[in-house]
Amino acid sequence: MAIPPLPPRPSTGGVSGDFQLPALDDAAAQPAQPGNSAFGDMLGKALDSLSATQVDAASQSQALATGQASDVSSVVMSVERASLALQVAAQVRNKAVEAYQDIFRMQV
Repeated sequence: MAIPPLPPRPSTGGVSGDFQLPALDDAAAQPAQPGNSAFGDMLGKALDSLSATQVDAASQSQALATGQASDVSSVVMSVERASLALQVAAQVRNKAVEAYQDIFRMQV
């Protein structure tokens, strides 16, 4: 019994063995400009905001403990806002670490 021949290979669109990767655009090779928002800047601003929220909650709770604050509900809201912000930051960190570990375990 004879084996039938393989069908012809599909065209590769003119790609030959001497194919070279195109050069990167100049815009992609340049670092972020001051007008552009880089990921590190965004992360720094988010951490500054988290820190400010924590400081505000601490100062309001201290004012409540010393009897200087009269509105208990605003203090509770501030403390809960700080608690939720910290929980979100922890979850974002956990997801980033998990993604890094997934990439590290990826086989090439």
